[in-house]
Amino acid sequence: MDFNVAVYGTVEILPNVTLYLTETLRNTWIIIGLLTLFAIFVRIKLNSFTEVPRGFQNFIELAIDAFNNFVRGTAGKELTYLGGWFFAVFMFVAVSNIIGLVPGMRPPTADWTATLPLAVVSFLMIQGLAFYYHPKDHAKGFFEPIFIFFPLNVLGEIAKIVSLSFRLFGNVLGGMILLTLIYAMTPALVQFIVPVVLHAYFDFASGLLQAYVFVVLSLAFISAAANAGEPSEA
Repeated sequence: MDFNVAVYGTVEILPNVTLYLTETLRNTWIIIGLLTLFAIFVRIKLNSFTEVPRGFQNFIELAIDAFNNFVRGTAGKELTYLGGWFFAVFMFVAVSNIIGLVPGMRPPTADWTATLPLAVVSFLMIQGLAFYYHPKDHAKGFFEPIFIFFPLNVLGEIAKIVSLSFRLFGNVLGGMILLTLIYAMTPALVQFIVPVVLHAYFDFASGLLQAYVFVVLSLAFISAAANAGEPSEA
C-alpha cells in the first residue's frame, strides 16, 4: 500500500483556490453514501416497526438506547441531546477505520485532512456550549489566574484540536504502516494467515476502539466545559 494519498485531479473553485480530488475525498464520499443508504433503509423499515420489538427493530432500538445511555453517562443528562450528532460521528469514524479491510481502500482517517475537521467541529461545540451555559465564567477562565496567562489559556484550548485529530490520525496511520511492513516481510505462502489476524485487530477492533475514544474525549471535553448546568440568562 502506498503511504502517499493519491490525487486524481484538481478543480478551481475560486481564484487562487484549488480543490484537490484525492483518494481520501473519494473514500469519504463512498462512506457517506453507504451510511446515507443505511439511514434511508432504517427510515423505510420504521413504517413496519411494532410496539413489541423483534428482529431488526430490536437491534435498532437496542443500539439507540445503548448510545443514549452512553452519552448520558459520559456527558450528563442535560447534554443527552448531543447523542444524535455523536452517533453519526461514531458511525462515520468507525466505518472509515474498518473500510481498510476492503482491498485497495485507504481509511480516510489515515489522512489528517479528514480527522482535523472532525476535531474542529468538536472544538467549536466545546466553546459554543461553554459560552452558552456559563458565558461569564468561561470568558473569565481565559484570564486566570492572571491576565498575562491569556495566550497560554488560548493555546490550551486549541491544543484540544491537536489532541483529538492527531490521536485518531496517528493510530489509524500507524496501524496501516505496520500492516504494510508486515505484508512486505511476510512470505507469500503465509500472507493469508498472519496479516489476516492483524487486520482483524488493527482495522476492526482498533478501528472501533479509536471511534469510541474520539467520541468519549469529545463528550468529556464538552461536559467539562458546559458543566452540565442550566443555560445562563446572562
